Amino acid sequence: MSAIAQPAAVNAAARPVKKASGWDHLKTLLPYVRRYKSMTALGLLTNTLMGLVGAFPQLIIGMITDCISGSARTLSTLTGTARVALSPLLSLYAPMNRHALGLFCMILIGVMLVKGFLSFWTRWILIGVSREIEYDLRNDMLARLVELEPEFYVRNRTGDLMSRATNDLNAVRMVLGPGIMYSATTIVTMIVAVFFMVQLSASLTLWVLLPVPVVAFAVRYFGETIHRLSEQIQAALGTLSTRAQENLTGIRVIRAYAQEKPEIEAFDLANRDYVNRNIKLITTWSLFFPFLTALIGVTFVILLGKGGRDVIDHRFTVGTMWAFYWFLGQLVFPMIALGWVTNIFQRGAASMGRLNYILHAKARIGDSTDAVEGHGNGATAGRNGDSAQAAAVPETSIRGEIEFRHLTFTYPTARNEDGTGGGPVLRDINLHVPAGSTLAIVGPTGSGKSTLAALIARLWDAPPETLFLDCRSIRDYPLAEVRRAMGYVPQDTFLFSDTLRENIAFGVNTAREEHILEAAEIASISGEIQSFPQRYDTMVGERGITLSGGQKQRTSIARAVLRQPKILILDDALSSVDTDTEERILRRLRDVMRARTAILISHRVSTVKNADQIVVLRDGRIIERGTHEELLALGGYYADLNQKQMLEEELERE
Repeated sequence: MSAIAQPAAVNAAARPVKKASGWDHLKTLLPYVRRYKSMTALGLLTNTLMGLVGAFPQLIIGMITDCISGSARTLSTLTGTARVALSPLLSLYAPMNRHALGLFCMILIGVMLVKGFLSFWTRWILIGVSREIEYDLRNDMLARLVELEPEFYVRNRTGDLMSRATNDLNAVRMVLGPGIMYSATTIVTMIVAVFFMVQLSASLTLWVLLPVPVVAFAVRYFGETIHRLSEQIQAALGTLSTRAQENLTGIRVIRAYAQEKPEIEAFDLANRDYVNRNIKLITTWSLFFPFLTALIGVTFVILLGKGGRDVIDHRFTVGTMWAFYWFLGQLVFPMIALGWVTNIFQRGAASMGRLNYILHAKARIGDSTDAVEGHGNGATAGRNGDSAQAAAVPETSIRGEIEFRHLTFTYPTARNEDGTGGGPVLRDINLHVPAGSTLAIVGPTGSGKSTLAALIARLWDAPPETLFLDCRSIRDYPLAEVRRAMGYVPQDTFLFSDTLRENIAFGVNTAREEHILEAAEIASISGEIQSFPQRYDTMVGERGITLSGGQKQRTSIARAVLRQPKILILDDALSSVDTDTEERILRRLRDVMRARTAILISHRVSTVKNADQIVVLRDGRIIERGTHEELLALGGYYADLNQKQMLEEELERE
């Protein structure tokens, strides 16, 4: 960079980023509204018609007043197009006439019925559209959340994400439903009311509308304050939701360590912060409404003072004055609704900004531009044969050959925002796993074993040109195909709050009963399932809380086996089972995984000793590799581990 260019770059970097406005946040909703533009237009049309019809009751009440008071000419000051449009109705007028009075009363009832009919359809259509958009938004949010990589969930708390998907989404729906509906109602009502007020008396209209500029200033000031406070409240609610979610999830740990009181106190602090921020908003809101009410009162005082004098001076009739009064009363709702709608839009804009954080988040792990379209999209749902692996998982062309070439990996979450900090977890890994072979990985805690497995499953992205499948960069494959080829059992076993059958069949859309039973048999869990009262229909509870650690691990193994994977990854998946059960599972897996690639990660030598290749990781580097016998002959870490475990087994037998 030249010396001349440097100051400009520095200035550009130092320039503060403009904070997004409420409208910038809400613009994201426009594509959703366009999906229902026909229904939205129909709802706005019925709303407009309701506003037009809503002007008639005030005029009819004025005519009834003139009829009763005996005015020679009703609404005498009404001129222009308004009088021409109302000429059929005005022709029915007769002073002090019972027949005319009865007609006007019947017409008033009919007008109110029509207005009620239009009001129903306006609400039904516009609120219905808001619910449909809420449905679309919720689906899009979930679709985006399941696409995002683990890094996103490391940086964001579950409770906060749940708060965005519930409270923030509801606040946005209020904008789309009541917000739009009452905004349209306010605009139409004000236009129609002011039009007829001007037609009745332009000078009096100017007098009663004098407080309007003050209202506009108040709405702007209070709106900005409400928006700022709403953002703070939603953030505080996210923190509170996170605290509650963590306490509920970790309730057994809290009780085991007798931390009920400290956790209650911590929750109380977060709860109090949320309440205090809401009180600040309520205080602002409480000032806003009395201020609007006072301005409305001023307009009525002006009307009664100025208008009453005009009636006394016979410049217009009592009916005109009464119609004017009701039109002004009709404007009271829009003025109050203006404050309410302002609150809805400001809260909705703050919430939409929080939702946009999710909707605009970019998945850093995905298909590259040169990923082969339709690569390996086999049409077969399964394979011929009677094994559990014949379950319906789409075919893939991946054979299972894995190769690492000078891989050095650092977790993105370990870096600071400026890209500094964080050391590599894996360093200069060179490893070749032939298709159909078994690789075992051992090493001390924190050596990078699980990271290596997660890179193969592409839960994290390896640096370009460092990880290959079948001699092809893993990034060149569609992500769905890579995942389809994997059967992955992670350390932190997760089961859904569903039946055992559904948990085993997870990820296989058309799994047959016999395949589920065989997968459970391979994982050595079928006998225990049969002992349950409801067998495979047993509900496992949240995160499989009703099962032991070993039962959860074996259920996860059955789930992976049922997928018929080309690459099976067991990340310390046998740590919670005894050695006899482990041996049974491994024996069955050896039969199942013939001609398939297997990655075994374990701290037990008994688990990995029959692998075709064993590597030892320490501090992110491969320090030993070979078969069981070759590593024993080296006399290094693996040999020491084997000796220690043999001594432990002997002590247990004694």
